[in-house]
Amino acid sequence: MTANRFASIFIAVIFFFCLQQAHAEEGGSGHYLPGSVASFMDGVAPMKTFIVRVNLLNYEGDVGLGRRLPIAGQTALNAEASSTGVGLTFFWRPEWGGIGERWSYGMSATIPFIDMKVSADVATALGTVRRTDKASGLGDLILMPLMFNYNVTPDFNINMRLTFYAPTGSYEVGRLANTGKNFWSVEPLFGLMYFGQKNGIEASLFGGLTINQENPATDYKSGNQLHFDGTLAQHFPLMGGLASVGVTGFYYEQVTGDSGAGAKFGDFKAKTVGIGPSISYIKKLNGEEFLTELKWLHETETENRLEGDTVFLKVMLKF
Repeated sequence: MTANRFASIFIAVIFFFCLQQAHAEEGGSGHYLPGSVASFMDGVAPMKTFIVRVNLLNYEGDVGLGRRLPIAGQTALNAEASSTGVGLTFFWRPEWGGIGERWSYGMSATIPFIDMKVSADVATALGTVRRTDKASGLGDLILMPLMFNYNVTPDFNINMRLTFYAPTGSYEVGRLANTGKNFWSVEPLFGLMYFGQKNGIEASLFGGLTINQENPATDYKSGNQLHFDGTLAQHFPLMGGLASVGVTGFYYEQVTGDSGAGAKFGDFKAKTVGIGPSISYIKKLNGEEFLTELKWLHETETENRLEGDTVFLKVMLKF
């Protein structure tokens, strides 16, 4: 199958799902974090390499006054959440990963550690009370065993990958703060990346569909989520390296309805849109390539989800 044919099929599938009814997701957030895969830092390396990357993020958000969310088997009103995450990513593009002159194959895994706090009004035997729960520890592992890059030109690449989210994080029914979702998700992701070698312009666009399995503890199956993330940036020489200034944005919406015995909210549409500035820097250190990226994303036009701000910091070494 050619890259153009693959892209056509992928886009057709995306538009088909866009025509479906949108619903909500359990907990007000999904496995995929909007804006997390959006730039050249997230591409599949076309050449033999081993990459170690540290991903730091901080999120602060709320659902809005008088609004409800299904969280861990209960109805939560006026929910507020804050979380800090540290993810350690390992990527390997082996020497034998070259497929012909243009294709290459790689794989990666991310181990996340989460510290979070969630507050909400919940119903108890004594009436509705304000409760705050905290949780810290291992999150859900992110596994990418199939990652492909197609080198169209030196400036333009096409990425394709398949991601699995494994339920390795802590989860308890009735607890507002959980470091895991307690269900598997699978996610095909497609990326288009232009990085001008002469003009320094970057234009990256990634699209994916997160397909969720049922949470066996609550009999709740969150609907599938469609997401698009992109970055437009200008790169320029700075202090012996290459810096950039740009903007990152995302669009995220569920495309199938929630289901299962635990999905009692009915037609509960959810989406979020976000945008914010991003900067990056690349430089050689002792012969190895050092890369870092910082971005702040502010959510707007959010419906039936937590809405807030995310700060991402990525630091990467290519060996």
